[in-house]
Amino acid sequence: MATAPETHNPWAAAMPGMDMFAQPMQDFMRKMWAVPNIMQTAQQVRVGATPSRAVYREDALRLLRYESDVEKTYETPLLVVFALVNRPYILDLRPQKSVVRQFLNRGFDVYNIDWGVPADGDRFLGLEDYVGRYMDHVVDHVRERSGCDKINILGYCMGGSMSAMYTALNPEKVRNLMLLAAPVDWSTHDSLLGVWCDEKYFDVDKVIEVYGNMPAEWLQNSFLLLKPVQNLLEKYFNFYDKMDDQKFVEDFMAMETWLNDNIPVAGETFRQFVKYCFQQNQLIQGKLEIGNERVDLGRITCPILNLTAQHDHLVPCGQSMPFNDAVGSKDRKIINFPAGHIGMAVGSRAHRELWPQACDWLGERSDELG
Repeated sequence: MATAPETHNPWAAAMPGMDMFAQPMQDFMRKMWAVPNIMQTAQQVRVGATPSRAVYREDALRLLRYESDVEKTYETPLLVVFALVNRPYILDLRPQKSVVRQFLNRGFDVYNIDWGVPADGDRFLGLEDYVGRYMDHVVDHVRERSGCDKINILGYCMGGSMSAMYTALNPEKVRNLMLLAAPVDWSTHDSLLGVWCDEKYFDVDKVIEVYGNMPAEWLQNSFLLLKPVQNLLEKYFNFYDKMDDQKFVEDFMAMETWLNDNIPVAGETFRQFVKYCFQQNQLIQGKLEIGNERVDLGRITCPILNLTAQHDHLVPCGQSMPFNDAVGSKDRKIINFPAGHIGMAVGSRAHRELWPQACDWLGERSDELG
């Protein structure tokens, strides 16, 4: 049998040991060839994968309703409530990393609140505005559009805390409540964020007096410094290793777009949330008041699905799990999933294993069409 002739590398003969540098050099050149494509991807990256249209507006707020070719199966609509800190499209980041599409593909009518960007004059908007007014107006609009007396709510992070507050104040309007990495009990300082917000170190009244609204730059840098090595070093080493992988680059750029798309938080809302929740832990104790009403979590009697993240550095499980014991619901469930705070929304494993379970749970407790 004929064999292929051996190739001759003149550099190897002239410079012994040169072969050990050949593969790293080839890898480096391949990555350099990928740079123009990376620049193009960064300019063209799309976030918010699912078509939507605004169906309600109030001040800076927009209520988005998602469009889908999938036939609707359930009459009870789903309202998604995200935090006030970042943009809500993290739940619809990419076609294969979209919580919104998980529910659309199961036949739910899905809405999402885009809180907008607070102006300087919005510094006095408090929880009574966001929870007691904006959320209530949005829920009433969705109820009217759908013809349902009660709707489903999915609240993520701070949006979950606000959803719990809203449901306690308006239990007659909520059919099912799902919380995703949502803090309700700040009695322990299991996270660095909890330590930083301790009233011994952080005078939130003075900060808001100076800034008015809480600056987006302050918030973003604080989140980065919670995991400085991972956020400022490891992430870019990993990017270098995979920069010639087109799908990885697209996902990376989409995530970077969201991470850097920070917005300020209305000053009074930030002050109330830090002071009455982080520092005084009033929500779980039943002492928090919004407007002139006390928020009693025991008034929540609808089915509860509490989704917590085992590796959450922002909202440790201990801040979320006590919610199930504080409510008056008999139908309540916790899924403690092996993911991080953001991985719960965009992680591949979460979309394979967690969200199908959540869709099943909600489907079993929602009214079907017809």
